[in-house]
Amino acid sequence: MIVRPATLADVPAMTALLNRIIAIGGTTAHEQPFSEASVHHHYVEGPALICGFVAEADGLLGFQAVGVNPDLPAGWGDIGTFVDTDRQRSGAGAALFAATCAASRAAGLIALNATIRADNIPGLGFYGRRGFVDYAHDPDYALKSGQVVGRISRRFDL
Repeated sequence: MIVRPATLADVPAMTALLNRIIAIGGTTAHEQPFSEASVHHHYVEGPALICGFVAEADGLLGFQAVGVNPDLPAGWGDIGTFVDTDRQRSGAGAALFAATCAASRAAGLIALNATIRADNIPGLGFYGRRGFVDYAHDPDYALKSGQVVGRISRRFDL
């Protein structure tokens, strides 16, 4: 497996992966498909991006990015992780997280925030295994359909 910074050339595969995860549902708060331009802006070269990495082995396994979120305290980054549903528990998430932690520390961050749907058991497990701890809950968070799923915010101190 190779983990490296995400590039413009990765955008089509990243977009396809993210949109497939959104279509399946249940493991992301994103509800609308992303365009390639939006993936590029949010996860590869946007002004709020701190770092973005891809994991690949015989194709794209997943990607992870950290960005600035003005709703978070100074020195915190907002992390998002997207791994191919057929290749979860492959080590891709852990490898991405190692690269992300190093880049986040180098960027001067002191903590990472992950806000996860409360019904996203794989996502909660992933971040829990990395050492993220709960610090906020929003039990009334609802999808656009009106379905209440709640969400949990977890932090990881760098």
